Amino acid sequence: MQTALQILQKYWKHDAFRSLQNEIIDAVLNGKDTFALMPTGGGKSICFQIPGMMKEGICLVISPLVALMKDQVANLQKKDIKAIALTGGIKSEEMIDLLDNCEFGNYKFLYLSPERLQSDWILERLKNLPINLIAIDEAHCVSQWGHDFRPAYLKIAELKPHFPKVPFLALTATATPKVKEDIIAELNLLNPQIFQKSFARENIAYMVFEVEDKLFRIEQILRKNPQPSIIYVRNRKSCLEVSSQLQSLGIKSTYYHGGLSPKEKDKNMQLWMREEVQVIVATNAFGMGIDKANVKTVIHIQLPENLENYYQEAGRCGRDGEKAFSVILTSPSDIVQAESQFIAVLPDKSFLNTMYVKLCNYFQIAYGEGINEQFSFNLNHFCLKYGFPILKTYNAMQFLDRQGIISLSQEFTEKITLQFLISSKEVIRYVSLNPNDESIILNILRTYPGVYDMQTSFNLQLIAKKSNHSENEVLAVLHKLKEKEIIDYHSRNNDATLIFNEVREDERTINRVSKYLERQNNLKKEQLDAVLHYIQEKSVCRSKLILNYFGEKTDSVCGVCSYCISKNSKKRNTTTTTEAIIILLNKGDLNSREIEIKLKYNAEDIIFALQQLLDNDTIMVKPNNKYSIKL
Repeated sequence: MQTALQILQKYWKHDAFRSLQNEIIDAVLNGKDTFALMPTGGGKSICFQIPGMMKEGICLVISPLVALMKDQVANLQKKDIKAIALTGGIKSEEMIDLLDNCEFGNYKFLYLSPERLQSDWILERLKNLPINLIAIDEAHCVSQWGHDFRPAYLKIAELKPHFPKVPFLALTATATPKVKEDIIAELNLLNPQIFQKSFARENIAYMVFEVEDKLFRIEQILRKNPQPSIIYVRNRKSCLEVSSQLQSLGIKSTYYHGGLSPKEKDKNMQLWMREEVQVIVATNAFGMGIDKANVKTVIHIQLPENLENYYQEAGRCGRDGEKAFSVILTSPSDIVQAESQFIAVLPDKSFLNTMYVKLCNYFQIAYGEGINEQFSFNLNHFCLKYGFPILKTYNAMQFLDRQGIISLSQEFTEKITLQFLISSKEVIRYVSLNPNDESIILNILRTYPGVYDMQTSFNLQLIAKKSNHSENEVLAVLHKLKEKEIIDYHSRNNDATLIFNEVREDERTINRVSKYLERQNNLKKEQLDAVLHYIQEKSVCRSKLILNYFGEKTDSVCGVCSYCISKNSKKRNTTTTTEAIIILLNKGDLNSREIEIKLKYNAEDIIFALQQLLDNDTIMVKPNNKYSIKL
């Protein structure tokens, strides 16, 4: 029989294991339940793929990430290793055939989502498989204190009595001590071997800069470090805008978000992977399974939702061991925006109850009825009918889905996408010649400013309401514009599918789960508070703050983060800089970029001096983000 190292060399072309990989593999081969905490880039998949290859039978891998499952299955198949994934959208008949293949076809890996375990017949089929190892990826999802709790993960423990001699391997990249304890308890791991890699990434310099002009600072960073870079933004619109701005500055860039077609995603990713462009501007849809070793810089230009996500995204730089930079650029308005984006959209018990009752009424489900009924569902139409905010409603429905009250397919892309093919001048000319279409066209342009640059998701009900037209009248105008080749227009029938898993009991249903909602909302607030503490704390090493958050206590400092550099740079002889700034501001108000250009000093020196002047009440910041001498 081949050794673990021989399999690694043969199939993965690596000469040696990374830290802890070999120890985890040995524990699993010895039949031990195992918990492995390996930060991003640690090579978690090797820890179950190699023992899965070495043992007789099939390795069951439970993962919440469909894209990652597909990616790992494809990579195993390229190595001529038989692997299969039971993802969403597979019909029952096809699933039976796939499970037959697993039982009789000598497959080595079966990937499935935790939600599949909620089907009793699938559980029964799994009992008949020669399972040699059960690997639980993203294991923090089992913990109600984790940043992505999924109740379906609680079903995994039900496999334990049926496979008493099969080792369980729980893997996660981000877990606080509380979450770690929860994972071990909820999965019923028996005397587990625990392996925990330090969260310290000594080659990554964690930087936080307060700036007024983020684009200017991004340009400075990217010109100083011209290697591959990732810029994380919070929404699709920002992806296109930032990428276009970088292109106009002569910095080659592309973008990546969940609204792109698979073909566009792959094209843009390959441009970046092959280094035909320096930068990929992305939402958090980008990153899982992406392993590019020489990423030099990761920049966040909006605040992350929690430090768990930030740490994972930051960890995509510096995987080659060379010095790398993870930068957060902040401005005063970011905190308000983050609270609006992450906290204001959380549904409370009252909203959840109202939304659930309206949802039942929407589908005319009577009290005490509705179990197992299935419907086609359009989120935008539902929200428009009852005047609900879309994001808050979506979060409420996701909560009900996670509690098993409903099942909701995640197909919330718009039914229509469109892009204008002619210039704005030509559009205005068309409107002047076709006044009956004016209201609809102008409302489209006001609502979707990026519609000239890319295929843009389009809310038919919203435009109909804004323009005081019927939906059919809006559609008629779109068809006319397409025929005249003014727009490129696509319509897709992809409403979500909604299944009611319980009978309607209104408040009784919501009361049963409301304690979990309150706990979830409190957790989200605590996590955002931790992010705010991280960016606002100015007297502690950035790396130390991250380590402390994940339960690693240390007195040492990294020496390379923004705090350590400011502390160690000879305590900066700021007298000259502050005097020069005061002379400038006596002539008129300026922002930091204008000060930097006029003085031609280092940006960090300028910011450090400005901070000192602010702390000493010598200057103040006006609402227009300009500095002024305090009278």
